[in-house]
Amino acid sequence: MQLTRAGFLALLWLFVLAALRVVRSDLYAAAGLRVSVPGFRRSSAKKSRGGKAPRQLVVTHGALAGTRISLDGRPIMIGRADDSTLVLDDDFASTRHARISLRGTDWYVEDLGSTNGTYLDRAKVTAPLRVPLGAPIRIGKTVIELRS
Repeated sequence: MQLTRAGFLALLWLFVLAALRVVRSDLYAAAGLRVSVPGFRRSSAKKSRGGKAPRQLVVTHGALAGTRISLDGRPIMIGRADDSTLVLDDDFASTRHARISLRGTDWYVEDLGSTNGTYLDRAKVTAPLRVPLGAPIRIGKTVIELRS
């Protein structure tokens, strides 16, 4: 009987420690302490620096595929809200999901605290990230890209 109790207690402590490890890693990711972006294509980032500047935002996948928005320097709000620049009718998009804005000569994507997250080239956006030309940004079932 004692051996069963000790085994159950050890198993319970392993579960608690594993849960704490997951919470700790999520907190560090939310604070933006992870700098590496897995799957990010460095070659495309270098091309966009010296190459053409993006002039439009294009929806490549999803219900709005083919939609084009001209980039005129103003921030682009993306979400389910009616006053968004790109209004998404997607159950996986939040009301105010993400913003794409110009900082200097580069465009940045920023997640606005969405429930399901924003992804830049398969990496979750936890802090404002520079968007290279042609890099896919995924919000729910919608994929968008900056193009020249």
